[in-house]
Amino acid sequence: MTTIWKITLRVRRQKHGDTHAGWQNFALTVNPDETVLDAVEKVWAIHDRSLTYRHACHHSTCGACGMRVNGVEKLTCITPIRSVTHDNGTIKVEPLRNFSLVSDLVVDVAPFFQNLEAMRVPGVVTNQQGCLDYEKIPAGTENLERLVDCIECGLCVSACPVALTDDEYAGPASLAGLQQSLAASVDGTDMSLADDQKGAWRCHSAYECSAVCPSHVEPGYRIMDLRKQLMRNSFRQWFGNKEKN
Repeated sequence: MTTIWKITLRVRRQKHGDTHAGWQNFALTVNPDETVLDAVEKVWAIHDRSLTYRHACHHSTCGACGMRVNGVEKLTCITPIRSVTHDNGTIKVEPLRNFSLVSDLVVDVAPFFQNLEAMRVPGVVTNQQGCLDYEKIPAGTENLERLVDCIECGLCVSACPVALTDDEYAGPASLAGLQQSLAASVDGTDMSLADDQKGAWRCHSAYECSAVCPSHVEPGYRIMDLRKQLMRNSFRQWFGNKEKN
């Protein structure tokens, strides 16, 4: 027998040009094993065709459906309703933070991708070399790989307390991508791109980015590893110049 819940989806609404945001409640009948994205789509299909949101793959590959659910960054396509509320409960859905709002649940991700490009992150690094020390596969399983795949969802930027206060911060995803490229010895990777007040040194080590990452990329830990590499490089340069003198 199919379980049916009655829930309220409370959606933050604001259209482009509006000066004030508001909350709108929608009463829904759902299967608790459906996802939050399913609930959002029901609102659009049944209640209000003016609701704007972004989605694509529906299985956590594209990263398009990132939103804040009850105040926490989630990929809504893989977030079961039963994990965030109960029968006769309420789910609050709002757009990601630290991005300019386009409309309702849609934000402008262009600066996010520009930061990735500025760091010259070449793409996905999925081999053993790109892993953090604690992620290395054990002896005897060398034929396996630890897949580390940023899906560029932007959840880490939304959760980051530094990005909330500093528009110039490079952001967790781009810095983590640079670390991956360095670890995998990708040609043309330049660690100096992160060696300023907008880069690795601006991070406050809150690890909120790692907590919400749906792909377990661990951006917080990668930024710390990037700092280690920057410090080693500075020490080598300092000692090298001292020996020359």
